[in-house]
Order: sequence, then C-alpha cells, then structure tokens
Amino acid sequence: MPLQDRHLQIEAASGNAFGRFLRLIRFSHTIFALPFALGALVVAANGLPSVRTLLLVLVCMVFARTAAMLFNRFVDWSLDQRNPRTASRHLLLPKSVVLVALIVSSAAFLAAASAINRLTFVLSPLALAIVFFYSLTKRFTAATHFFLGLALAISPIGAWIAQRGDVDLAPFVLAIGVICWVAGFDLIYATQDFEFDRREGIRSLVVTMGISRGLRLAQLLHLLLLIALVGFGIVAKLGAIYFCAMLLVAGALIYEHRRARSLDVSGINRAFFQSNAFVSAVFLIAVCLDRLV
Repeated sequence: MPLQDRHLQIEAASGNAFGRFLRLIRFSHTIFALPFALGALVVAANGLPSVRTLLLVLVCMVFARTAAMLFNRFVDWSLDQRNPRTASRHLLLPKSVVLVALIVSSAAFLAAASAINRLTFVLSPLALAIVFFYSLTKRFTAATHFFLGLALAISPIGAWIAQRGDVDLAPFVLAIGVICWVAGFDLIYATQDFEFDRREGIRSLVVTMGISRGLRLAQLLHLLLLIALVGFGIVAKLGAIYFCAMLLVAGALIYEHRRARSLDVSGINRAFFQSNAFVSAVFLIAVCLDRLV
C-alpha cells in the first residue's frame, strides 16, 4: 500500500465516531451560510426575534445543511474515492450509516420547519429538494456552482419567512448576493480539482473556461455580491454602520482572490475558509449593530 494512502486511512479513522461525522459533513463550514440567514432574521424582526423562532431557524439551518452534505457524500461515494483530494472520505463512516443519518437529518429539518409556521411547513420539502439537487448538477451542467449558490441562498429567504410568515423584496436581493458569493468562491475552490474533473468528465465552469477565465468570472461574481449587499442595505433601510462594513467585506474578497492566483492548494484552502467566514461574520455583525444598538 502506498505511504500516502496509508496515511489517509489512518487520518480518516482517527477520532471518535461523532468527530468523524463532523469531518464528513465539514460542520465548520456551517458558518458560511448561517450568518446570512440570521442577518435576514434580525432585519425581518426589526430587532431580536423570539427565542423560539431563533432556535427553530438554527435547527432548520443545521439539519438542512447536514442532510445536504450527507446526500452529497452518498451520491458521490465512488467518485470521491477516485479523487485524491477526497479519497479518504469514505473511510470516515460506513455508507449505511451515512444513509441513516441522511434520513434522520431530513426528517428533523422537516419537523422543525413545520413547527415554525404554515408557509415554512409548505415550502420545506421544496427547500430540501433544492439543496439535494445541487449534488446532481455536475453530471449534466457546467453551471453547478450557481446551483450550490442557490442551495445556500434559500436560507435568508427561509429565515425571513420564519419571522414574518410571508416574503418581501429584501431577502431576495440578499439571496442574489449569496448566489454570486457562493458561485464565486466555488469557482476558486474548483481549481483544485481541475485535472481530476477534466479526466472524469465532471462538469464545471473551471473545466469549460479554463482556470484563468474561471478566476476572472469569480472576481466578477464577487463584485456583484458587493452590489447586492449594498442593494440589500438600501431596500432594508440599514444605516451607516452597515455600509461602512462593506469596505471590510471588499477587503476580504480582494485577499481571497490574491491568494487564489497563487494556485497553491494550502493557500486556497486557508483563504477559502478565512475570507469567507470573515465575509459572513462581518455581514451579521453589521446588521446586528444597525438593528440592535
């Protein structure tokens, strides 16, 4: 057995079962989408939402994302084994356990959504279908990055509906920004799998356009994100604190793209997590300071 493969097996098998489960679903990345949902919730409530609504939204977010990641792992089981970057994933937990956890997570999401209000209950199966659908798109369209963006973009809309029981323009403007944000950073992330995706026939705009053009498209998408965030602030009637915070968001995105140009895998991973976590955190803090202070 090659030394690298043995190292992957040892690393994947290390830790307790719950720790391996969190690594499988990359739980730490929940921080990316959650602040946008919470920010929309605070704006919809024009302040602090009730504890009940806040907890139910958090439960919905965590279980929806968990179900989506488990579905992705389940349908890509054999594909991930062939990709050197993801070759150890199948060693974390048995496939049967992943399936059971997928069913439990989906049921928990639907139950939590039904406990909020009638509209969240009616729309919850559609939301689950959208987050699952992304995992299938790379098999037939190069626009898969935008479907990933859509999967995350429904979270602020769902949070708004959870608070108000109806829809408005503001969460849709924010959702457009989230689509551009996610599609942009997913294009950067996809550069790591360029050779594998091309060899396996996996559809990706990075494969279709090439790495340099894909990175330029990511820059454009992140510019559109900034425009959408400013638009959200205008529609939601946010104040100066929020708009000044957009300068910090712009700085984090510039840092991410500068790191992406190096095409260094460790650098991309570091910039991917740090800058995107920073972007979403700054957004939430800015909204909270505007509405709660």
